[in-house]
Amino acid sequence: MKKMNVTRSSMPSFEEYCREIRDLWDNRRLTNMGVKHELFRQQLETRLEVPHLTLFTNGHLALEESIRAFGFPAGSEVITTPFTFASTTHAIVRNGLVPVFCDIRREDLTMDTSLIESLISEKTAAILPVHVYGNICGVEEIDRIAKRHNLKVIYDAAHAFGVRCGGKSAACFGDVSIFSFHATKVFHTVEGGAACFADQAFAQALDDLKNYGIRDEETIAAVGGNAKMSEFQAAMGICNLRHIDEEIAGRRAAADRYREHLQGAEGLRFPTPRKDVEPNYSYFPVLFEKYRFTRDEAFARLAEQGIFARKYFYPLTSDFECYRTAADNGSFIGRYETPTARLAAEQVLTLPLYSEMTAEDVDRVCSVLLKG
Repeated sequence: MKKMNVTRSSMPSFEEYCREIRDLWDNRRLTNMGVKHELFRQQLETRLEVPHLTLFTNGHLALEESIRAFGFPAGSEVITTPFTFASTTHAIVRNGLVPVFCDIRREDLTMDTSLIESLISEKTAAILPVHVYGNICGVEEIDRIAKRHNLKVIYDAAHAFGVRCGGKSAACFGDVSIFSFHATKVFHTVEGGAACFADQAFAQALDDLKNYGIRDEETIAAVGGNAKMSEFQAAMGICNLRHIDEEIAGRRAAADRYREHLQGAEGLRFPTPRKDVEPNYSYFPVLFEKYRFTRDEAFARLAEQGIFARKYFYPLTSDFECYRTAADNGSFIGRYETPTARLAAEQVLTLPLYSEMTAEDVDRVCSVLLKG
């Protein structure tokens, strides 16, 4: 029985990567923002059409340090969504801030903008929405709300590499947009991440935070940590960037075939992105709303056949054990009802999707789901 995981990391040829890293054996500059790092940063700024971009060793630290760079007072509130990966909520809490959970839209599972203003208080400092599965949030309304209330907007764009909305790169929204380059993503550097923004002064703040605050050999300007991207990560990014268009095209072919098989199945629903979005096919989520078997039963049936889907996102971050039991975090849990997010978490299953999937692979997954 052929095992099929929910994703398979894209990689350049072994020979291509070896050629890219060959000069590292000559210059021995392996980290600390070397030649590969700078080349990769410039290439990404061009690709993502952003004025400024700072690279990190992973997407979580890109998010956590971007939040820290704004200098919000301890205990400030950040409006966000519980229908996300753990990193989003953890980055808020690890900064000494309070996540305020907003429900999501049924159509595309992004933050429900109609609810945001009801959650704003005198302690609110920022809005942190998530482009879930690459579905772009209601960026226009979020921008209007933020301007009206003088709030920062920090986008978790971990799923949105290469996505465009209204002809504009997803990297250009908000005060800062954060990307993850984890190995499971459409585009990756094995581990890695980036913060994209327009304010040049923000670059210095992030550079301080990711490199111990070091400005030069004798100047330590801030209390920073270590979140730098290595030359080997950057080299993988340079290679994978050459192939990103074919990676997305392969995923699109698999996603289209899934839809051909499943779109007529009563009780199954696909999240619907905005009509002005050019997607990257990062995931293929299916909601088991009133199907003849449940999401959990579908998960088990697939696993029996060596097909490993993912309950992504389940549970909601607001239900995590670490937040239910930690006394210092307990004050914000249970204060906000998010029924749409809770239902989605109980119904959603992301099916295997990667560029090398064959038509036969997709057919195999669908045959299990469509079998009586």
